[in-house]
Amino acid sequence: MTSETTAVRQRPSPPARLDETDRKLLGLLAEDATRSYAELGRLLHLSAPAVHERAKRLKQERVIKATTAQLDGAKIGRPLLAFVHVLTDNWTVTRQILELRKFPDIEEIHSSTGESSMLLKVRTRDTQSLEELLEKIHAIEGFKGTRSYIALSTYLERGPSPE
Repeated sequence: MTSETTAVRQRPSPPARLDETDRKLLGLLAEDATRSYAELGRLLHLSAPAVHERAKRLKQERVIKATTAQLDGAKIGRPLLAFVHVLTDNWTVTRQILELRKFPDIEEIHSSTGESSMLLKVRTRDTQSLEELLEKIHAIEGFKGTRSYIALSTYLERGPSPE
């Protein structure tokens, strides 16, 4: 899933006004986004057009940001999941963040508090591929170091709960 923004640093948007039915719909879609509006309607006790209108509104309000397939990293040849903490010279790293977007092994980029200023979620083929990616990151001006943590097993991976 690629989620690009027009601005590098996103400002938090106010929470959407969601009623109980919206939250149930979001939960059902998060569970299985391939359900038809008719099936969702049966589960929510609404007509298919009513569910469609709700889903359309939730997409327009960017509550639903995308409909994607969750891929299995191991099955597509990227079994190594790592979290990389990036140390920078300062907080003005806009250009450098844009540089990181070009690496397909990087799934997520977050600014963070603590010792490092950025946290990356990375999936690679193996440790050699991870090392090559780290070399590329170290070559970017303004980045002065990294700390990497390799995930051995994943027990839970999901998005936010609408509850």
